[in-house]
Amino acid sequence: MGIVAPALPAFAASFDVGVTAASFVISAFAFMRLAFAPVSGRLVSRFGERPLYVWGILIVAASTAACAFAESYWQLLVFRALGGTGSTMFTVSVVALLVRLAPPHLRGRASGLWATSFLLGNISGPIIGGFMVGFSLRLPFLTYGATLFIAAMVGWLMLRNSTLAAPDRDNTVPPLTVREALRHRAYQAALLSNFSNGWAVYGVRVALVPLFVVEALRSTQAMAGVALSVFAVGNAAVLMISGRISDQRGRKPMVFAGLTISALGSAALGFSDSVPWLLACSLIAGVGAGLLNPAQNASVADVVGAKGKGGPVLATFQMAADVGAILGPLIAGVIADAVSFQMAFAVTGLTSVLALLVWLRAPETRFEVTASAQESVAAEAGHLDEGPEVPRTTRVAD
Repeated sequence: MGIVAPALPAFAASFDVGVTAASFVISAFAFMRLAFAPVSGRLVSRFGERPLYVWGILIVAASTAACAFAESYWQLLVFRALGGTGSTMFTVSVVALLVRLAPPHLRGRASGLWATSFLLGNISGPIIGGFMVGFSLRLPFLTYGATLFIAAMVGWLMLRNSTLAAPDRDNTVPPLTVREALRHRAYQAALLSNFSNGWAVYGVRVALVPLFVVEALRSTQAMAGVALSVFAVGNAAVLMISGRISDQRGRKPMVFAGLTISALGSAALGFSDSVPWLLACSLIAGVGAGLLNPAQNASVADVVGAKGKGGPVLATFQMAADVGAILGPLIAGVIADAVSFQMAFAVTGLTSVLALLVWLRAPETRFEVTASAQESVAAEAGHLDEGPEVPRTTRVAD
């Protein structure tokens, strides 16, 4: 995905539109993800994760390739928006599969590993995309579309005979409804922090940072790609560490650290007066997002449970980020046009602060999962506080 990040705002602006209209191309993709997310959640519950995973990637591949042939702003907007339907099919199916397969004590690390693999492409993508825009603004879209077709083929080949990825037909646990999940304060807090994450990472970072680099710092589109990659480097550097600590120490410490650092890094971006300062702030913001993601994702997985059918719950969690990705570029774009880039990035940092305040009231879900797992074992083994049997020097019986 990172390969089109430096090209997308510039490609939209090439049709003689302003910052707000260029930002709306980013929001349109997120809007379609948001609109189609409830449908994706129901499709995953009905047909399983595997077919939704493959079809989702294929839809994004086709729509992205079509963007390369757009002859007007409105064509680009429509093609980009259609890709959002496939994107939500892919994301919901992947997260549902991850929740189903990852054991409770490894959820943070599993989430961190998945996010790290996603970001490996996001690190190299903007650099390659920034290089490609020097030749053509359409080339990154063609390249991304081709790689997605390959990814869909590889995914289908690897999963077609997988027993682990097959639907769990024997699971009789009733589905967890969104209304039931919303009674949990941790889920409420995760929705708000994911909203903030979508606003900053998937919205403002992609829509405004390239424009800020070109218009405020008077640098090049290639440097915008470097700034996006530096963010991804900071993100990827701490994902596995955050996942491990959240499994060992709890989800909330990493959430607190992530939101605090994200707020500082995002707000400081707007006050960058040089490229080195911009890159430093991008790195800090990336570290904050990397600390946050595995912990909040694991917390949602704790609420759903390994045997829970949480397609709609996971879809709603994704929708929170999509709402942020929609509103973020629009509101920040309007603020940048009417006031300044500094105020736009400051408002972005404020969303992380608000999410942090809500997390203060949320319970620690890791310890709830641990207690639940112990109780299920204790039912067979004896009392919960019963210690191990003391070895004897003589054998009682053969």
